[in-house]
Amino acid sequence: MNQLPIFVNLSGRKVILLGTGEMADAKRRLYERAGAVIVDDEAASDAALAVVALEDDEEALAAVKRLKARGLLVNAVDRSALCDYTTPALVDRDPVLIAIGTGGASAGLAKSLRQRLEQLIPGNLGSLASGLSAARDRIKQIWPEGSERRKAIDAALDPGGVLDVLSENSSANLETWLAMPFAKDLSEVEDMLLTSADPDDLTLRQARLLGRADQIFASADVPKAVLDRARADAERFDLALWDEKPAKGLTVRIRMKT
Repeated sequence: MNQLPIFVNLSGRKVILLGTGEMADAKRRLYERAGAVIVDDEAASDAALAVVALEDDEEALAAVKRLKARGLLVNAVDRSALCDYTTPALVDRDPVLIAIGTGGASAGLAKSLRQRLEQLIPGNLGSLASGLSAARDRIKQIWPEGSERRKAIDAALDPGGVLDVLSENSSANLETWLAMPFAKDLSEVEDMLLTSADPDDLTLRQARLLGRADQIFASADVPKAVLDRARADAERFDLALWDEKPAKGLTVRIRMKT
């Protein structure tokens, strides 16, 4: 690890930004999202950080030297060798932030990883985090001992757990978990209507659900190639065992035990 990733509270704090154009505008948007007050005066006092987005190499190098001489940490856009810190690619599920950095080696690689993670991380993960924070006192009442509390939270957040962080229903399941924290028979049921018999046409969400399924109830016309995308140890049943008159079309019902 050649850099220490940290999260900096910039709310209401000054950040010096030198430069104009596309690069500077992108940095401005990023820092303002974090609550920073952007100033273009190099001599501004009480600045927390500085960003140099000047096009001219000599001007940029001179500005970086002056700012560093004041003791400021500087980010020099597209000049990684001059940077005291770099800004990562972000997956934002406020208050959850996932930061991807490459130490300045390849912004494109960080961007590509972010795009993949954007597809994997549910949009309501932030709601789960906020809910867990709000329920902190209730959780302590249910599990007074710290070790037992950590085990219970870890089990709930594990893959397939009632609060599985990659499940789109985890936030909705939080209240159920708190109301019945020791229940062993909770289960989550999802219905999927497939658009085709080609397994390559599965959406990312459908593929993820198949990968989590403990039991699969599929209509007779769902091909084996699709069901093979599920866990090898998942139990498989005819959907007619669940519904006497299942919906028409390629239908798969997923049951996940929690």
